[in-house]
Amino acid sequence: MTVSLDDRLLAPETSMGAVTLRVADLEGMSSYYSRAFAMEPVAERTRDREVHRVLGRGLTPLVRLVHTPDLPGVDPRQAGLFHTAFLFESPASLAATVYRATQDPRSRFVGSSDHLVSEAFYFTDPEGNGVELYVDRDRDQWVRHGNEIRMATEYLDPNVYLKRHLTEETLDAAVSQAGTVGHVHLQVGDLHTARAFYVDALGFETTQTEYPGALFASAGGYHHHLAMNVWNSRGSGPRAAGLGLGDVAVTVPDTADLESLTARLRARSIPFGSNGRSVTVTDPWGTHVTVALPDLTTDELMAR
Repeated sequence: MTVSLDDRLLAPETSMGAVTLRVADLEGMSSYYSRAFAMEPVAERTRDREVHRVLGRGLTPLVRLVHTPDLPGVDPRQAGLFHTAFLFESPASLAATVYRATQDPRSRFVGSSDHLVSEAFYFTDPEGNGVELYVDRDRDQWVRHGNEIRMATEYLDPNVYLKRHLTEETLDAAVSQAGTVGHVHLQVGDLHTARAFYVDALGFETTQTEYPGALFASAGGYHHHLAMNVWNSRGSGPRAAGLGLGDVAVTVPDTADLESLTARLRARSIPFGSNGRSVTVTDPWGTHVTVALPDLTTDELMAR
């Protein structure tokens, strides 16, 4: 099948959905994401020996935890998840969540950065999964050079940030404040192969290619919906079964986007599954990716 030039990119309205994590301690991880990040259980289902639990804010699912205690722990040098990045609507909402996370003794705070396009705080959850909490700067403040968006890693003082933005009102209302999965940062074996899959096949556009050991890509001119790096995982092969990342979710506006995606995958002889409402595919390192319509039901999310 021939793919036209107009069909080679994901729609500008593309966004990220709830990330799936395979966990050993479902209750412990649920309570951590609830207490540290102000997420509440949205739905739960048992499938065979696995328990699937979705947590989010309001009606927005943010993470799905799948209880698979027999798998080995997260390997930090294996391809998979670098971090899940949760995006907040305001500095005050971000500050309230960062403060909550620092008060949980199970949190490991690993840094904060001004990326020019955003301000971000980094944690590691109790089972070794990376978490970013961030807020975007207004798009008119982003510096663009052609198709590239300037990003950097500059020091951001966490104490100064909290002092400036934290309020009792936003702290008390954290659970009711909106949040989304802004982007997902992956560990991959090499960037050339990652680009061939996530950019050429899936349809994201590169936004930053000059950052050492990393590649950033998005839809619709966002700074990035996906990042891929080889900092810990250079040369790694397909993932062994283990805890950690289970699924990366991408949301597209309508069925035409799914049809264009399947055409790109067929043209590259990449195996995939499709049910008319979602397309499932596996990247070269065994990471499962689901591209789905925005009206995905909770039942469909649980069935992944």
